Order: sequence, then structure tokens, then C-alpha cells
Amino acid sequence: MNKGKLKTVLWTALPLVAGLALRLWYVMHAGRVEGDSLIYASIAKNWLKAGVYGFSVGPNGPVPTLIRLPGYPIFLAVCFRLLGFSHYTAIMVLQSLIDLCTCLLISALARRFFGQRAALAALWLAALCPFTAIYAAALLTETLTLFSIALTFYCLERWRSAGAIPNPTPNRWLFATTVAMAYSVLLRPEQGLLPATVVPAMIWIVWQRSGRRLSLATLSPVVLAACCVVLPLAPWAARNWHTFRVIQPLAPRNATDPGEVVPVGFQHWYRTWAIDFASTEQVYWNYDSTDLRVGDLPTRAFDSDEQYAETAALFSEYNQKDNATRAFDQRFEALAQQRIHASLLRYYVFLPAARLANMLFRPRPEMMQIGLDWWNWHEYRGKTLLSYASAALNLAYFALAAIGLWRWRRRGWTPHAPIVCAMLAFTVLRCALLLTLDNSEPRYTLELFPLLIVWASYLFRVDQRETQGEAGIQVTK
Repeated sequence: MNKGKLKTVLWTALPLVAGLALRLWYVMHAGRVEGDSLIYASIAKNWLKAGVYGFSVGPNGPVPTLIRLPGYPIFLAVCFRLLGFSHYTAIMVLQSLIDLCTCLLISALARRFFGQRAALAALWLAALCPFTAIYAAALLTETLTLFSIALTFYCLERWRSAGAIPNPTPNRWLFATTVAMAYSVLLRPEQGLLPATVVPAMIWIVWQRSGRRLSLATLSPVVLAACCVVLPLAPWAARNWHTFRVIQPLAPRNATDPGEVVPVGFQHWYRTWAIDFASTEQVYWNYDSTDLRVGDLPTRAFDSDEQYAETAALFSEYNQKDNATRAFDQRFEALAQQRIHASLLRYYVFLPAARLANMLFRPRPEMMQIGLDWWNWHEYRGKTLLSYASAALNLAYFALAAIGLWRWRRRGWTPHAPIVCAMLAFTVLRCALLLTLDNSEPRYTLELFPLLIVWASYLFRVDQRETQGEAGIQVTK
């Protein structure tokens, strides 16, 4: 190995070692198996032990469910079979290694776009990103989802550069892109946005390569890939029809099984004031399970003293039973309609935009042992400073990405235009989807980080024209 290759290997190994250390520290100090993690783990265990895809156990054994797609339970079932049913730490370590593979894919994509120096910068930015790294320490879908997104766009670029048009059969990169998208959709229902943006980009690439003419022969591999993306959902949809007699090819928006009460009135009322994650954890998740406190509501939840009194009365009555019936939910609906009619702009524009901004730019301390009111300096001090530093770092990732994307556009991204447009479309559609959600959870925006890091790495590239100019000066001398 010559000196140049050795230097490249060392500079690649250094961020990976640092990234592994960061993830292992999170596993040891911030590892969490609660909430959704327990649901996924229970589904996988019941699936293996009883052959029933369900997380709750009734008098006759596990009860079937359809509120979670099978992608992550499949992963956990394999881990449980190989590592044992209680070795959660080992699964987190495995997820840490998978997350480092995501970092390598991001770096490799940046290298193909901008060169070696940008690739190294992307590797550092990805390996030391605390917002994505910490989710390796939780039994949640985020780590595998980020991997599938990075793999999809890397394979898409390899497919494009390999020629795209089959001669005479599709190349392996088209197959890899398809598998990555298919598994991504199996992980989370909203990941259908990934093939929805990538498949049109594939058609665009084929159109460019075929002299701006499309035919059945040139389009057939892309059409086949699109069909294969949805093909794994067919057994899941068939199972749901057989078990529940419902047409459900993905997972329900409200995460409820057939026959369960959906608190639509409460959700409408919640959307008339909710913005931050603290409200999600203190109010939204507690409804129909534990007590609610009027003191946890911000002042914007009331337009008048009468509304305050009515809300307090609803909470008091609810707390006596902790049971939300349909009739009780209608009273929340009446209160919600009163507030909606008082300000349509607040309900349909300002609050959704505020929730999205909160998910994008808040400090993201939800996985750390930091209070929900992290801004309370007199109570937390050091953790408040940590939260502000986290917010500044998060904003820096977005700022670097925006500047990098803007400068890349000015210099011209013509060879990669379909892929860049797919990335932008995925970002825009995901943000549009988040505008429709009731609950504000910052982890829903983590899927943007692989793309943000790639765009940010443009700022660290070596300008080939400047390099050639310097070489020309040296030759002249």
C-alpha cells in the first residue's frame, strides 16, 4: 500500500472510530427500551414464540395487530433468534454498526458527486451527528430507515452512472435500489414517499439516456422495479384482510386496530393549540391511558375564561375514569370546532407551520435525560446550555446544507439533476406530510439528515477548475 492510499485509509478510519465511540457511549448511557420499542419487541417475540403478529396478550394468548409494519419486527426477530430474547444491548451495538454503514454510504455518494475531500467531510458530519447516532441506542425504526434512504440514493447514482438503460438486462444497481426502497416502505408507511420521488427520477434518467425518447423496452426495468417495491406489501395486505377483514396495505394513520375508538374530537382540539414535543408527551400520548392536567396546557389552548373552565371540567371528568368514550370525545369535538371557527388561519396555517418548524429546529433532547422544559435555566442550567448548543448544531446542519445546495445549483448540477430533484422532492413531500400530523416529534425529520449532509459536503469539495489553474501556473513556471 503506497503512502497516498494509507493516508486515505487512516483518514477514513478516524471518523468511523470516533463515530463508533459516540454510538457506544449512547448505548451505555442513553439506551432506551420503552414505548414504541416495547411494542416492536413484543411483536417480534410473539411472532417467534406463538406465530402471532401482535404485541398484547389476551386470555387466549397473543392478540393480532396491524398498527406496525413488519419491516422492523422482522429485523428484531432475526436478532432475537441469533442473539437471544433479552440481549437488547447487543441489538443496539448492531444498529450502531449499521448506522456507520449509513455514514459510509453518505460519504460514498458525496465522493461521486463532489470528490474525495467532500467525501471525507461528509463522513465526519455523518459519523459525529448526535441526532442520528443516538437513535442507534433505541429499538426504533430510525436507524434502518436512514440506512435504506442512503442506500437508495447511492445505488440510484451508481445505476445512473452505469448507463441506466439495460443492455441486455438491468444491472445490479437497479436491483439494489429496488430492494432498498421496498424495505424502506416495510419499515414505515410514510416511506412510500421515497419510491414516489425516486421512480420518476429513474424515468427521467432513462429518458435522458435514450435520446429523450421513451419506449416499452427502455421503461420496462423501471416499471418492474416499481412493481417490486410494492410487491412485499401484498402478503401483509393479504394477512390483514384474512385476520381483520380490512383493506390495509400499510399501517393505519392513527395506529389503531380495527374496532378501536379513534379520538377524532380530542385530536382536532389538540391541533388547535399544540406545537412542541412537551405537549405531545404530557397530553397527546396520555389521553385514554392516564390523567391529564390543565397545568400542562399553554395559555394559547384557551381563547377565553369560559374555554378554560370548560376544558378544566372536561379534564376533571376524564381523570375520574381515564376512559375516553365516543360520547366524551364529541365534547372535545364541540370545543375544537369553537376554536377552529374563531381562527381558521391559526388552525390550518400558523399552527401546522409552527409544528413543522419545531420538529425541524428544536434542540432534539428527547432521547437524553433532559426535562421537557429544557429552557428552564433555574432548574437545569447545564442541561439548558446543552440544549441550546444542540439547537445551534442542528441549525448548523441545515444552514450548511442550504448553502451547499444553493452553491451547487449555481455551479450547475446537470449530470445529477434527476437525483437532486428526487432528493428535493422527498424533502418537500415529507415536510408537507408533517404539516398534517397532530403530534410534534423531532425524530420524524431525521430522515432528511442523509440528504442534508450530502448537500453540506459540497462546501468542502476541491474546485477542479482552481486545481487545473494552479497546475497550469506551475507548468508555466
